[in-house]
Amino acid sequence: MNGIEAIILGLVEGFTEFLPVSSTGHLVLAQRALGMPGNEANDTFAVIIQGGAILAVLGLYWGRFMAMARGLLGQDRNGLVTFRNLVVAFLPAVPAGTMASLVKEHLFRLDVVVAAWAAGGLLLIWLHRRRRGMPPDQGRTIETLSWQGALLIGLCQVASIFWPGTSRSLMALVGGLLAGLSLMAAVEFSFLLGFVTLLAAVAYSALQVGTAMVRDLGTFHVFLAFLVAALSAAVSVRFLVGTLNRHGLGPFGWYRLALAAVTGILMWNGILVP
Repeated sequence: MNGIEAIILGLVEGFTEFLPVSSTGHLVLAQRALGMPGNEANDTFAVIIQGGAILAVLGLYWGRFMAMARGLLGQDRNGLVTFRNLVVAFLPAVPAGTMASLVKEHLFRLDVVVAAWAAGGLLLIWLHRRRRGMPPDQGRTIETLSWQGALLIGLCQVASIFWPGTSRSLMALVGGLLAGLSLMAAVEFSFLLGFVTLLAAVAYSALQVGTAMVRDLGTFHVFLAFLVAALSAAVSVRFLVGTLNRHGLGPFGWYRLALAAVTGILMWNGILVP
């Protein structure tokens, strides 16, 4: 890996991590387009640089995290409720995450990702049409989310672990809407849950094969991609919020369908390797 490739992959990760389009799928596509094969080092790199996106959420939602900290000290009831709900939503990912290595071994393929892009695109378009005419702030707030609703969101998020390309953000967003959250509250809860989930995934991958990954790809390149991912994720979060406020979920659904079609054609003609 060289510096240009590290920057490209960092940009891809940062811009797509919190959009409902699957950052994993985009990273797999980018790696194949750059001639990087599917192996342990490259697959782990795709997980590790998600840490950059974590930093972006921490910075943008610092006030929310401080409220949760005050809640643990008995000084903010809403912060304590949010913390409880994040813990409940994260719990289903713990046993599911232990199977991540099997998923990487058998399903970390571009053809699997393309199918997930198409399915997720259709789901987003259906949700967009179902919510047509509804303001983005109509529904429950994060502070009024029940623990049962948080558990539903966590169970939906687990689906993204078993089907690469589905998008963790998409499934958490769908879970939030099913739990009665407003569109904007569902998006914010998806960001916060992503912070917790990605932090656990990054830590686990770093402990398992982080040393081998750095040896194969280089410390500087990993750090560079990590930094670029953090900066681009901050831009991406603001872009997502603005787009949802103005246009809803539809544009992301059509984007997923178009990307699935183009990538499928390139694979069919042998230009891209699954």
